[in-house]
Amino acid sequence: MPQGIRDRVVIIGMGCVRFGERWDRSGEDLLVEAFAEALADAGVDKSLIDAAWLAVGMDAVNLGPSGIPGAIALGLDTVPVTKVENYCASGTDAFRGAVYAVASGASDFAVAAGVEKLKDTGYGGLPVRTRGTQYDMFGVTGSAPGNFAQLAHAYSARHGIARDRLKEALAHVSVKSHANAQKNPKAHLRRAITMEDALSAPMIADPLGLFDCCGVSDGAACAIVTTPERARELGRDRLISVKALQLATSNGWELARSDWDGSYVNTTRVAAKRAYAEAGIEDPAREISLAEVHDCFSITELVTMEDLGFSEQGAAVRDVLDGAYDADGRLPVQIDGGLKCFGHPIGASGLRMLYEMYLQLSGRAADRQVRDPRYGLTHNLGGMPNQSVAAVSVIGVLDD
Repeated sequence: MPQGIRDRVVIIGMGCVRFGERWDRSGEDLLVEAFAEALADAGVDKSLIDAAWLAVGMDAVNLGPSGIPGAIALGLDTVPVTKVENYCASGTDAFRGAVYAVASGASDFAVAAGVEKLKDTGYGGLPVRTRGTQYDMFGVTGSAPGNFAQLAHAYSARHGIARDRLKEALAHVSVKSHANAQKNPKAHLRRAITMEDALSAPMIADPLGLFDCCGVSDGAACAIVTTPERARELGRDRLISVKALQLATSNGWELARSDWDGSYVNTTRVAAKRAYAEAGIEDPAREISLAEVHDCFSITELVTMEDLGFSEQGAAVRDVLDGAYDADGRLPVQIDGGLKCFGHPIGASGLRMLYEMYLQLSGRAADRQVRDPRYGLTHNLGGMPNQSVAAVSVIGVLDD
């Protein structure tokens, strides 16, 4: 049986640009900015980097079909650069490549970087066929709001939750993330909203209103990883370790069988179960200190609380309304504003989540710092509930 990579790899540096409408920067510019911050944070020269993974979710508005533009932008001298595309899980999958390379002994210092220039499509949401100024790159049938609205209806039907109560919980999710983003200078959307704002907003796909949908942004993020031994040789003492990193991809079961009722995301449950086993976590609701999850829509965050085992089945609405996942709750979620307000440049999102966990565990999250965090969890969901790839990572301080 595989033993996993727990505590075999540490993060020694991370960088993340300000997300938003970055009209004055190309994808290469944003990559360089994030990489420069990561190098400065790690305190290493880029000549030590011996492998890199680059995540880009949508080719036509980014860097093209290879890792070459990334290698040129970052000035990596004949270093192998692997381009990764895995929908919204691309950033975490790039991180997985870098981490596995170091854990296997194939690399001493590896980089994972992610970037996206979504605003350049000229369309307000994720690009879909015939819309915007660029050709459609997104291969999933239907619109993202429409697909996740179906998740909301299936969830409410499965658990007998009245529409008004579900809407109230979804509004709370969004209000919470907007409040958290006010303390994050790199977030795209930093304006507070009220429950009334969320509940009375224009409808996008029933029951999802405008404020139930995440921001579409430009952005980039980067991580540098190595072994604990090499990190100590560099004089690093408080090491942030990868405890677990798991992906699960739909194999067609959701659409081929009648077993799945559409009220949850199976790949998230599978990836979480594997990650907890790898990290040695038995009670995630108690052991995880804070989480960044894939809140592309408020319903996704709510359902994910159950899929990750933070709430009992059918109880996430109650827990959300009780403030369990607020900044001062028992398990803060989206403490940096999440996809909802930090923004969602697809290739960068997974690494942005890891960036927040890294800052929190290093005690460097400034006004949004959580007290004495032990484990930070990140979760990405690429695709749609019925065809998805889920990524779950757990990081924490390396025990001496």
